[in-house]
Amino acid sequence: MRDFYPSIEPNNSGMLKVSDIHTLYWEECGNPLGKPVVFLHGGPGGGVAPDHRRFFDPKAYRIILFDQRGSGKSTPCAELRENNTWELIKDIETIRSMLKIDKWVVFGGSWGSTLALTYAISHPERVKALVLRGIFLCRPSEIKWFYQEGASEIFPDVWDEYLKPIPVAERGDMVTAYYKRLTHENSEVRLQAAKAWSKWEAATSRLIVDQNAIDEFDDPEYALSFARIECHYFTNNAFFSTNNWILENIEAIRKIPAVIVQGRYDVVCPARSAWDLHKAWPEAKFTIIPDSGHAAAEPGTRSALIEATDSFKHL
Repeated sequence: MRDFYPSIEPNNSGMLKVSDIHTLYWEECGNPLGKPVVFLHGGPGGGVAPDHRRFFDPKAYRIILFDQRGSGKSTPCAELRENNTWELIKDIETIRSMLKIDKWVVFGGSWGSTLALTYAISHPERVKALVLRGIFLCRPSEIKWFYQEGASEIFPDVWDEYLKPIPVAERGDMVTAYYKRLTHENSEVRLQAAKAWSKWEAATSRLIVDQNAIDEFDDPEYALSFARIECHYFTNNAFFSTNNWILENIEAIRKIPAVIVQGRYDVVCPARSAWDLHKAWPEAKFTIIPDSGHAAAEPGTRSALIEATDSFKHL
């Protein structure tokens, strides 16, 4: 069982203006002459954390992390204008060009897997390999499962807390009802909705519930950026032109080396999506972790991800 690499600090970091509205926080860690790898965080709206640096051998990798629009240290916090999948793809390319990187390994989990797959399909010539975890294809069926009916049957106690901010008359479309409140002119209404939305996901993300992960969303900025941006993307079908855009375009990346890691008991992004990706892309190495939920840091998932990054460091 593999554990995280030791904690490291950035060698370099900065703020990159990518539009009249948005400025992104980015950082570079590990070996400046190593193999470039970019970490794409989840959410959307989740931001990066120090442990995200630790999936990679710092002696072998030049590790690039950044906060997507409206997330983490990027500004403005929780901003929805000019915030969509295709702008994020442009941002990844802007960062790559700024850092003078030709090709890199792309690592993404949950929404980060959506973004990694979309980026690779859009720019396959820039991707040396993919490491994907907790697969999310952002299809309507996946949104319905987690935010309307499905996961609610497994976590009924937590689901009741998620329902509380929404009147009974509006519960037939929870995403729309939450979007109305997350974009409300009253800041208290926005914050109440943001905390309830975010804590629902935090409470269901691990096989064994982690109260500390839930309590992180008591931070107003973190809760608002996470909930507002997620709901914004999910309300808009992640800005894809069809409901199954990734699988419809998977042919573009089937020759790229890849590892898919999926927790068997992932309630947030159930294994059905990873299985559908595996069937459409049998060349990618596919691993189901028998004792993990959704979170990347759960022991089995963490170990498989580090094994994957190690396998690509000499590619």
